[in-house]
Amino acid sequence: MQPQSYPILEFDPAREAIIEPQRISARIEGMPERCVITFFKEVIDELVAGGQARLVTTLNWESGPNPIYEIDFKGERLALFHPGVGAPMAAGFLEEVIAMGCRKFIACGGCGVLDRRLAVGHLLVPAAAVRDEGTSYHYLPPAREVEASPVSIAAIEAVLDEHKVDYLRVKTWTVDAPYRETHAKAALRLSEGCLAVEMETAAFFAVASFRRVEFGQILYSGDSVDVNGWEGRGWASRAEIRRNLFWLAAEAVLRL
Repeated sequence: MQPQSYPILEFDPAREAIIEPQRISARIEGMPERCVITFFKEVIDELVAGGQARLVTTLNWESGPNPIYEIDFKGERLALFHPGVGAPMAAGFLEEVIAMGCRKFIACGGCGVLDRRLAVGHLLVPAAAVRDEGTSYHYLPPAREVEASPVSIAAIEAVLDEHKVDYLRVKTWTVDAPYRETHAKAALRLSEGCLAVEMETAAFFAVASFRRVEFGQILYSGDSVDVNGWEGRGWASRAEIRRNLFWLAAEAVLRL
């Protein structure tokens, strides 16, 4: 391949890499096809403490062990794991769980918002992500955005509609550097239609597209990161919102 002006533009479409995830994480017989990915560690801890989550295996990275669980929900077995924080780790974990046998995913987490008029807890369904991170460029050719799976969006919205939960379908800004979300960049992203900001969605969508699996995501409105400044708004302490969102994600993944 020929070098480009910037290494991030040197996309290689080869399907096989030097290290394939199957070499690290072998397929597990009986692994659930459906999986909930959640950033809510306390929800996982509650399920483990209550005996509802059973350990399947453990991913071992330098950050330490990352357990993969399974739960029973509405007569089905679902896999469950925390993806870490940031696009590279989240994409790596997703790769390994796909290699183990999961094929359908719904993720749930919180995000910053670029318009403080969005109340904490308002649900957001990302339909596209601006690729202001690095991981997605190793899975898809360079482009400004990556889109979510229409099938996954439909599954999520069907569940939210049935439960009469208010939500917005949004574009999100995926960025690697939370301490470099500048006023000018926030204004630019808002002008191109982004309402949310987070660190993983573009990479999730890109991996799912490359591996040909179903993936959707539900976020809830958290801290305000708009042009007027930052406001924490106590977003990470909203236990009921986070617990309810987890079960909505579990219900949505059953629709895939």
